[in-house]
Amino acid sequence: MTMRIAHIVNPVLVPPDSDLGVAQPVTFETMRLARDAAAGRVEVDLLTAQYAEDRGAVPAGFRTTPDLERSLLDFGTFAKPRKLPLIADIVDRLHAASDADYLVYTNVDIAVLPFFYVALAAMIDEGHDALVINRRTISKDYTVVADLPLMFGQVGSPHGGRDCFVWRREVTPRFVCGRTVIGQGGIGRVLQINLAATATRFREYEDLHLTFHIGDDRTWDRPDQDDIRAFNWAELVKVVDAIRTRGDLPDHPAVASFLARRGL
Repeated sequence: MTMRIAHIVNPVLVPPDSDLGVAQPVTFETMRLARDAAAGRVEVDLLTAQYAEDRGAVPAGFRTTPDLERSLLDFGTFAKPRKLPLIADIVDRLHAASDADYLVYTNVDIAVLPFFYVALAAMIDEGHDALVINRRTISKDYTVVADLPLMFGQVGSPHGGRDCFVWRREVTPRFVCGRTVIGQGGIGRVLQINLAATATRFREYEDLHLTFHIGDDRTWDRPDQDDIRAFNWAELVKVVDAIRTRGDLPDHPAVASFLARRGL
């Protein structure tokens, strides 16, 4: 039986010369190419979760879920206000919109290789039911869709950031994400811990050539966003506590080392 995968991203209407304005068209086209390359082997549904004002950024070939309503701004006042979505709201929309076997969330600035979905299916067939795939960073020499063959040709360098997550749809209701928002530090750990806590066989890949990011500007790590970062890390602590109280805190080396470093 053909495996079914549903993949969601959060498109944002931004100026075309911004970092995200450059990255998004590349991401969207690579997802379409990978979906087409998987035809006959993996059935892929591409979805978006967006605010109403960002519907103009939804690309052709993607199916919209209901507009997002909540954001970071509902939970505090910040030095540089950013309308960042809650990962819980995106995951919930993905779960509600598709009955695919496996669900995928990636940051909208993460592009995929043409064999991405076929590779996911192969890793799942090996027995893994939850995956974190860390990206590779390529140069900023190429920035437009027409340059994709040259982007695909770059192996790039490994990056520790967690920005691609794959899991069995049926476990989604067990996720504990609190009020953590995307686009800021800590969000990758929230999803990593949830995947490890709900999987039968979880694996994190740190060096695969399956996803990439153009450059490594780390715009989320600027001092004017320290308060947003602190908010997310505080929410992560609550997530860890809730999963521990439930008795599901995963016994996995990557998770254990992180918890030890953070004193959790």
